Amino acid sequence: MTTSTILLLLLSVIIAAGLSFYQYLYKVKNQSKLYWFLAFLRFISLFSIFLLLINPIISRKITEIKKTPLPIVVDNSKSISELKATKEASELYLNIAKNKAINEKYDVQLFSFDNEFKSLEQLDFQGNQSHIDGVAKNLKQLYRNTNYPVVLFTDGNQTMGNDYVFSFQENTSVFPVVLGDTTTVLDLKINQINVNKYAFLKNKFPVEVFLQYNGNETITSIFSIQSGNQTVHKQTLTFSKDKKAQSVIVLLNADKVGIAKYKAVISSNIKEKNTSNNAKNFAVEVIDQRSEIALISAINHPDLGALKRSIEVNQQRKLTIVKPNEIKSLQNYNVLILYQPNTTFKSIFEQNKAAQINTFIISGTATDFGFLNQMQDDLLFKMSAPKEDYLATYESDFNLFAQTNIGFENFPPLEHNFGVVAAKNNVNTLLSARVRNVPVQNPILTFTENGSKRKAYLIGENIWKWRLENHLNKKSFEDFDLFTDKIIQFLVSNASKKNLNVTYESFYNSGESIEITAEYFNKNYEFDDKAQLTIQVVNSKTKATKKYDLLKATNSYKVNLDGLEAGNHSFKVTEKQSNTSFSASFEVLDFEIEKQFVNPDKNRLEQLATNTNGKVYYPNQVDDLIKNLIDNDNYIPTQKEIIKKSPLIDWIWLLIMVVLALATEWFTRKYNGLL
Repeated sequence: MTTSTILLLLLSVIIAAGLSFYQYLYKVKNQSKLYWFLAFLRFISLFSIFLLLINPIISRKITEIKKTPLPIVVDNSKSISELKATKEASELYLNIAKNKAINEKYDVQLFSFDNEFKSLEQLDFQGNQSHIDGVAKNLKQLYRNTNYPVVLFTDGNQTMGNDYVFSFQENTSVFPVVLGDTTTVLDLKINQINVNKYAFLKNKFPVEVFLQYNGNETITSIFSIQSGNQTVHKQTLTFSKDKKAQSVIVLLNADKVGIAKYKAVISSNIKEKNTSNNAKNFAVEVIDQRSEIALISAINHPDLGALKRSIEVNQQRKLTIVKPNEIKSLQNYNVLILYQPNTTFKSIFEQNKAAQINTFIISGTATDFGFLNQMQDDLLFKMSAPKEDYLATYESDFNLFAQTNIGFENFPPLEHNFGVVAAKNNVNTLLSARVRNVPVQNPILTFTENGSKRKAYLIGENIWKWRLENHLNKKSFEDFDLFTDKIIQFLVSNASKKNLNVTYESFYNSGESIEITAEYFNKNYEFDDKAQLTIQVVNSKTKATKKYDLLKATNSYKVNLDGLEAGNHSFKVTEKQSNTSFSASFEVLDFEIEKQFVNPDKNRLEQLATNTNGKVYYPNQVDDLIKNLIDNDNYIPTQKEIIKKSPLIDWIWLLIMVVLALATEWFTRKYNGLL
């Protein structure tokens, strides 16, 4: 309190005492206890009012001890039970969490993880995935700008996410406790299989298999690929102390349309501790049609290469770049991409009148617009010589196919002649144009549909810059490539529109996310966000039936079917009000990734500890870990003194005191006949 405030308080005491004395005791002959009591009440009332008017600031000093957080994270995945370390994992973390000295020094917090990171409530070791990288990301969010240790009970075997060795932040020291027997045992393992999801009928498709050996002896093994009861490939491999990993590339025949299921198997005459990682299932969907696309251009331009790379990301597409005078017949192609057509394209347009092949016309600064106006009747181009840069605007009401906004507004502008592009027939525009952020009526990407004939128009060149920008922003071409794939898919398919479209995979691995997406359109083929979609899933073997509702997402409906048993499953998606339905089937392949390990990944945990200035411990060294945490001077509790200042006017009891004093004074005077 300041000196002036103290002087005001003393003055308040004198004034309140003087006024009370003057009213009840001055010139009073009989100064009874009653008058002294009334004078006291009046003094309390006046002094309290003066206090409220002066409103002095009361300071209080509070001492607070802030402890360093100590997250203890336990691996709750199936691999812990496979390595027979559940007892250690369930008991050892409690030795640290309940240690009195640890709790005096640290703010102990318990977590568990499998595919998700969560507070530790109960350990059942049934997690289908191990996501150690997710532990690092979540702890980083919880303890920002804090220097703290982490005790990590795990086998170090991660099955999803980025490399956890480099995921933990610099101010975090990780102390891994290695769960599982680290004794090296002989083990043959199929580590990974790389295969395309699709293959084409009567073609060969490659299968790349990575094999791993854990042991010091030289052994001979047999690797084979089986399809049902038939062995389609077999070879002998030799592993040794110096040759512990091999890759095998096999070409298999795609000789039957549908889903072809295979099993890769590696075996030897030596008994292994874990044989569940000796076999791995995979499947390929064989299709009997490949989309042949002709990209016809009379000029050279970077767009040509960008379109070819983007479209051929989908293995079902093959794009050939040709000049207009090099094409003799259009019958070999499913889609024609006409890049900046001019009079040399006349024969192409005339041939296509009979062939009726869907086209994708791209116009730009080299386009002959007078010729283009003659050859098509969807758009009218009124162009002038000056060039203009056109920015794209995403039209959310586009409904020919599902396309999300991948950041079109932020893509570089496309170059085109300045002018007006007017629609002569019904068009459906996905991207409209802006000039210097001012909307104009011109489309940039628009589509037409007349019966089974479909066309797409891209107004502007330099789309290669879009693909490059997408990679700069997302570190991947995926969004742009999917965008071009949907355009081609729209042009390849001549089927009539369907109200209910369902997207699913033909096969899934056990433990993977099984997600099915559906789109429902009303009679005007507009996305219906009020549809009621349900899915019924039937196990083909057991006939067990499950029913789920599809939940609305952005321009689609989704359902997650995690937890289905391995085997064939048929499903039916139904829209309740219209009774529209779609039926298909998929297979869940029998593969549990958490059963593939025979030892903890000690080397990676040691590398993690080294990178974070921590140390690796084993279950019999937990007491050493506790001692290290207690003696570590880097994590000392800090004491803070907090001064809290509160104005007296905020003290409600002072106001209550004034009211009580005045009320008591009034009733006392009333009772004694002094009013």
